[in-house]
Amino acid sequence: MARYDMRGADFADTAATGNAEVLFELGLMYATGRNGEIDVVAAHKWLNLAAYRGLEIAKERREEIAREMTREEIARAQREARDWITRH
Repeated sequence: MARYDMRGADFADTAATGNAEVLFELGLMYATGRNGEIDVVAAHKWLNLAAYRGLEIAKERREEIAREMTREEIARAQREARDWITRH
């Protein structure tokens, strides 16, 4: 799997490609706080979208993060993922 250098990238434009690996990298970025603070809701959202696009490893990472989240956080992440799918 390729790694994408996301520094300085316009994340909205990059994610809009719908490429599962890009979505996965965004999920990891938010999960680890690579470019700022950790955001589990955003991480779950992007990993969910990567899983939706068929990336198996994204499903595993999403499940790991979900174990640390509240039901409300998971519901919010799922809503955001559905909204993103609707717009793209």
